Amino acid sequence: MSGIERANGHRPSGLLHLLDPSLKLAPHPKQEDVGFDLATTLSSVLRLDSEVPETAYSARTLGTERHGNAILIGDEGYCLTIGYLVVDARRITLAAYGGRYVQAELVGYNHESGFALIKTLSPVEVAPIKLGTAADLTEKDSVIVAPYGGVQHSISASVVSRRTFAGSWEYMVNQAIFTAPLHPNWSGAALLRRDGTLCGVGSLWVNDAEPGRRESPGNMFVPIDLLKPIYDDLISHGRSQVPTRPWLGIHTAEAMGRLFVSGMVPEGPAAQAGIEPGDLVAGVNDAPVSTLIEMYKQLWAAGEAGADVILNLRRDGEDIDITVHSESRYRFMERRRNH
Repeated sequence: MSGIERANGHRPSGLLHLLDPSLKLAPHPKQEDVGFDLATTLSSVLRLDSEVPETAYSARTLGTERHGNAILIGDEGYCLTIGYLVVDARRITLAAYGGRYVQAELVGYNHESGFALIKTLSPVEVAPIKLGTAADLTEKDSVIVAPYGGVQHSISASVVSRRTFAGSWEYMVNQAIFTAPLHPNWSGAALLRRDGTLCGVGSLWVNDAEPGRRESPGNMFVPIDLLKPIYDDLISHGRSQVPTRPWLGIHTAEAMGRLFVSGMVPEGPAAQAGIEPGDLVAGVNDAPVSTLIEMYKQLWAAGEAGADVILNLRRDGEDIDITVHSESRYRFMERRRNH
């Protein structure tokens, strides 16, 4: 994975050796402290390895070899993971703890939540995990962060925050789950409640898990509740059938109350319209914005994919407006894949 320009906290292998001692010292879940069969439930989390062609849409930012976890959630071999592990993958391999390797295929992807659904091509001899809810999960609730590897690779953790997460890559999750301590193998890991049900899927490591603290390392999990409305669509159509949001293909950084363009997807709508790295984003469709949350709300309020979006920018000391013809991220990905 050399030469990756942007990881966004996506890469567990880069921290595993560094944080392995802290993982050993972290509190591990104990059977006597929970009301479910701990070993059986943890065995539902599978190791995931994927290979992506160097020419793929996402290889430049996410690399060609990706490693993380997938969670068996259905008797038919359906597994849930975080999307960046399998987007553009030409080969997906899963392994149960202590078991054999099996191949899998991508069934559906949802950028809005970050979830991906994959399906094993041969049976795995483990039981699927039970889906729960994160709707009533609150700060200080006890949870278990569970990647592949059983009890010794899982940790007992706490929810330290529930809040909106906005990422630089046109991504936002309401009521994201932030946990501590940090687990170094977060990608696609299961977040379990004390009743053994799945309430979230691991997405990122962050340094601000607890807002207001200067250094607060932890993990961000996507609430499982976002899967339920799109599950059938992912299986039947490969993506949600809800109208697609406008997508610009832009990376935006937030610092000191200002937004600036930090990068763009080559040949994406923003690049085609003449947006440049370093442009300050002052507004969207003439509505002032100073945070990513404000920016995305204004962007997605413009309508469906294909809507024209005016970015109010400041470049080299001058105020300029550039109209970007938005696109569907999914159609763009499909064109790049075919190309």
